[in-house]
Amino acid sequence: MNTMKRLGLTGIYAIVLCLYSHLAVAQTPFGWRGAARDGIYHETGLLKSWPEGGPQLLWENTEVGKGFSSPMATNGKVYINGLDEDGEKEFITAFSLDGKVLWKTTYGSAWENSYPDSRSTPTVVGNDLYVESGKPELVCLDATTGAIQWSVDAVELYNRKPTEFGPVESPLVVGDVVYFTIMSNKASLVALNRKNGEVIWETPPFKGDLMYASPIFIEYHGKKQIVIINEFYATGIDQSTGAIAWQANIFDFMKAGMQDNNWRPQFTNTPLYKDGKICVACGYDYGAVMLQLNDDATGISQAWLNRDLDPHHGGMVLVDGYLYGSTWTNNNVGNWGCVDWNTGKTMYENPWTGGNKGTLIYADGMLYCYDDRRGNIGLAKATPEKFDLVSAFRITKGEGPNWAHLAINNGILFVRHGSALMAYKIK
Repeated sequence: MNTMKRLGLTGIYAIVLCLYSHLAVAQTPFGWRGAARDGIYHETGLLKSWPEGGPQLLWENTEVGKGFSSPMATNGKVYINGLDEDGEKEFITAFSLDGKVLWKTTYGSAWENSYPDSRSTPTVVGNDLYVESGKPELVCLDATTGAIQWSVDAVELYNRKPTEFGPVESPLVVGDVVYFTIMSNKASLVALNRKNGEVIWETPPFKGDLMYASPIFIEYHGKKQIVIINEFYATGIDQSTGAIAWQANIFDFMKAGMQDNNWRPQFTNTPLYKDGKICVACGYDYGAVMLQLNDDATGISQAWLNRDLDPHHGGMVLVDGYLYGSTWTNNNVGNWGCVDWNTGKTMYENPWTGGNKGTLIYADGMLYCYDDRRGNIGLAKATPEKFDLVSAFRITKGEGPNWAHLAINNGILFVRHGSALMAYKIK
């Protein structure tokens, strides 16, 4: 073969490889708290400090509808959902990364009782977008056009009962399957074909009401499972069949030894998983419990319990063997803490002077913290020694509690406060 032909074939192979890699990236699910639901954003070259007054505001939009759901950015777009002006329907808006509105779609009925704002953060896989309405309905839309492709109504099909604060699940997609937590007298978890919404399997019902933590996918020693949290249990469900592989009564774990706690556990934080260990955390002084899977992933035991790390609904991140999150003193006040992942030892619990408890994510060596009371955005070093705040600024647009989680994409920090979405340059 002559040199020109070899070069030509090499070029073809390179193009094919490039296209394959692009397709693989495009088909990776992305949504609630990033690609792995763990609050870790794999961006580099980000600012290690911000100027006084905060990083540069690139654009803002104050008409995204009221909501607590988080912005989600991937594949050159940012998606965010909110309530319409009548508070009866939810709609989702797609923006380009420079703030241009690409489309808006009304997709389902709103939650109208306590804290009646949008809650479910969308998940995007390739050209498909999945979101849960307040009714709830699980809806699939075309991510490019916003056209609705299919919808499944959990109330009509499964007699799903409302919880005190409404449905907040962000859809979990693994491969060609999207999972829908039901917790009714007909099913507990449902696996659906993500292309048409048809049922693949249903996990039988078990004790306990629906809670507010989104499910996660885990794999341990070749066993693939979906982990869901309800009122009483953390449950591992076989990904292929829907059979229950194990259950842990986290309600009993957390109540053990407690006295005079009048708060009912409200499981709101998505659990974190690594190497056979699952961490579940709950506010109201209940703390964080570490669960350890046995070797064949059919049983689970308690490894440790830490009362200090009890995030309200701000989530946690795992960085270099340490858990970071905010802690609950009461619904209006809290600190920031760090716990050793392997031992459960508290490394610190420090106040944010001028700030409060809230949500956090991680990128490029830094914690991005969002004060849920005053709207302060903080940049802190991810170190187990202390809460090491480097920079902070305060947002002024929007209304209501600052409960949405932050998101990062392409060197842009996306912040949601009620009906306002803001984009800041952090690279």
